[in-house]
Amino acid sequence: MISVNDTLPAFDVWTRLIRASEHMRRLVELDLKEPGFPSLSWHDVLLELKRSETGCLRPFELERQLLLTQYNLSRLLDRIVKVGYAEKRPLNEDSRGHLLALTATGEDLIGRMWPVYRSSIEKHVSDRPTNEEARSVAGLLSRLYNDA
Repeated sequence: MISVNDTLPAFDVWTRLIRASEHMRRLVELDLKEPGFPSLSWHDVLLELKRSETGCLRPFELERQLLLTQYNLSRLLDRIVKVGYAEKRPLNEDSRGHLLALTATGEDLIGRMWPVYRSSIEKHVSDRPTNEEARSVAGLLSRLYNDA
């Protein structure tokens, strides 16, 4: 039986990774909220649509890219479509499905959000580790999740 006092280095990595991620996300969210932008998840959805080869993605493809649950993503997509940052397009080969496409308004929003997002990353991350330390952490994390 494992004792509560037993510490596993992997557990320490896990808890610190999650805490750091949540902390940094909260800071970025606050920086985006100040000028009146929507949450970071909106930016992430719109950016994935922009990055797609066709400019369109099916909801399940976004779900895979963003690691959001289907229910949460569906609600988020409905809100994004409702305000006009993306649009639903029918899928010819599947009458039940649809594609999501970035609108010009959505692309404009990404362009306006990015300077604030970038500045927030620089403010909250850049001055903490040195460039060498940042590369080292990125390398270590890539061993946990290979996003290449």
